[in-house]
Amino acid sequence: MSWLDHRTGIETAIRNFLYEEIPDSSGWHQVFGSIAVFLFLVQAFTGALLAFNYAPTPGDAYNSLRYILTEVTGGRLIRGLHHWGASMLIVVVVLHMTQVFLYGAYKKLREATWMVGVVLLLLTMAYGLTGYLLPWDNRAYWGTVVATQIASHMPLVGAYLSHLLGGDNAVGVVTFARFYGLHVLLLPPATGLLIAAHVYLVRKHGVAPAPGDEVKSRKKFYPGQAFKDTAAIFAAFVVLFAMAAAVRVPLDRLADPTDATYIPRPDWYFLFLFQTLKFFDGPLAVVGSVILPSLAVLALLLVPFIDRGQVLRVTRRTVAIGVVALALLGWTSLTVAALVTTPKPDNTVAIDFSAPTDWIGLSPQELAGIGYFRGEHCASCHSLDGKPEAPSGPGPDLANVPVKKSAAWMMEHFKHPAAMVPGSSMPAIQLNDAQLNTLAAFLLKLTPRNAGALAGAPDFAVGAALLYQTKNCGSCHQINGVGMKIGPPLNGLARRRTKTWVVRHFANPEALSPGSFMPPYRFSERETDELVAYLFTLPD
Repeated sequence: MSWLDHRTGIETAIRNFLYEEIPDSSGWHQVFGSIAVFLFLVQAFTGALLAFNYAPTPGDAYNSLRYILTEVTGGRLIRGLHHWGASMLIVVVVLHMTQVFLYGAYKKLREATWMVGVVLLLLTMAYGLTGYLLPWDNRAYWGTVVATQIASHMPLVGAYLSHLLGGDNAVGVVTFARFYGLHVLLLPPATGLLIAAHVYLVRKHGVAPAPGDEVKSRKKFYPGQAFKDTAAIFAAFVVLFAMAAAVRVPLDRLADPTDATYIPRPDWYFLFLFQTLKFFDGPLAVVGSVILPSLAVLALLLVPFIDRGQVLRVTRRTVAIGVVALALLGWTSLTVAALVTTPKPDNTVAIDFSAPTDWIGLSPQELAGIGYFRGEHCASCHSLDGKPEAPSGPGPDLANVPVKKSAAWMMEHFKHPAAMVPGSSMPAIQLNDAQLNTLAAFLLKLTPRNAGALAGAPDFAVGAALLYQTKNCGSCHQINGVGMKIGPPLNGLARRRTKTWVVRHFANPEALSPGSFMPPYRFSERETDELVAYLFTLPD
């Protein structure tokens, strides 16, 4: 250690850092800065892990993210840590600045420290803005369209800024490349340098003491405050890990620039600004999009020069408490208003594309077979793990059978299990031939690779496929290339029609498609919702 310290000075530097003197009033209220630095390091680490399998080009980005979520070991957890870590970082940075503001720790000698902190807050928001596009799903695409349009409203530099972001005509390859470059190449080193400058300024001027604390004896940062910071960091990481493990980060379908019906919304921390824009129409839009946010940032930067009074105890800083309460009330009201007034989409389906979606490529017959598999409680004896080890039930793993039987053999086995497999305790399945054939079609589609995804098909899709088969819709329509071509193919229906039109067409086809010989259907509300949701899920 002596040799290392003599050559590098690292031991002395660590000792100077740990044994710095801090005011006696320092405590739990000053842990937010350390948590913020830790969360930034988590973001950098998980971002690097994601980058190992991420393809930074539109389209490929979406597919590579789905690969991370469905194939890479721990991929879903890594993305969860990165996603929820971004939100937690914004919350912690705001709490840190609020604590500094309430305690008046921005006053004389610490003005530059506060201003660097404001810039770090802006960089944190910039991470959210630039990273929002990178999944390249519909939600990210249309949210970025709104952001680039807001940037174009800026006086004098709006057109140049829109051109710089690549959003002149539409969000595309140029926009993606520049957002990715900002998010990965420019913002991290800028943030690292500013954090270093911020910590240097804190060490230079010291932690702000409470009024009257200047004359009290000081204490060392280690071990008391170091323990508090470490405990707070551990608590924050427990919350972050629990969120990443338990709450699935949604992934919408692949970005569709032609989907004019999609209702764009920014992430939660920008909803207040989005709602503010609704109060300013036409030429006044620049007020909500540029002038008010700019004034807010300017006010934050000038706080140390506006409030130059004597430092008071936090309980006596009534004006500061009122400002924080008013800001919290305004932010909460605008965010809640944005959430409440968000209209429900007419032709989109809430499907989590971050999970395996092999079931979307099945024919309606194969998908309906999942319904019969569930309805007959086949899973009580047969598993669909596709794993080579011994099955968990008395029957074989249907995804891992060495030799696939024919559909005809399966149908006979369903009717007379003991005759086809001597000694079998399986009861006969009481379904008609068409239904048994549907069940066999599903089982023939199973492989060890897709079994889990097919078995996890959502109930609405399975129910819709059963209805589709029952009504013999395949005698006129095609889905995934299976069926007749008398009627139009149903893949890509969401691009051509709205939910309202499809529902009305079910009830009265002749009224909306003159000359159609499709019979009217009187579906229940649940059947209608499931069928429309399934049809609108089908890819082009």
